[in-house]
Amino acid sequence: MTNLEKPSNPISSKLNKLVYSFIVVALVGLLDAVFLTVKHYTGDISCSLITGCQEVLSSSYSVIFGIPTALLGAGYYIVILLAALIYAEQKKGLMLKVLSYLPTLGFLFSLWLIYLMMFVIEALCQYCLLSAMTSTLLFIFSLILIKKNK
Repeated sequence: MTNLEKPSNPISSKLNKLVYSFIVVALVGLLDAVFLTVKHYTGDISCSLITGCQEVLSSSYSVIFGIPTALLGAGYYIVILLAALIYAEQKKGLMLKVLSYLPTLGFLFSLWLIYLMMFVIEALCQYCLLSAMTSTLLFIFSLILIKKNK
């Protein structure tokens, strides 16, 4: 029986689709975070859909221990992206654990940042909201992954 004649494993196929979803969303998040990091360092921060990007990205909350939160976000998305790519290529179980649990931290941090935007800074940044959305999607994917591995 050739590979084309063998029935595919539906669980493996669903897992692969989920891992590729991690890759796509992490890539979007990474591009957004890199864009925000560049804007942070150049000081040229403007929103096209809503106002508030300047207020949010120049606030004291936009930096943690001297590191822009956008740069921290870029690091987070790189780790998620690499874990998904390594799993897709080498099927290393440790990478599934990273994909299962790390997005929870990203999601909680995004919730904190949304709280700061809405109730402390009282301004919204569309790029930050995009990052929160990608972080939320990664968290949802991680819940699905945890459920699949039970």
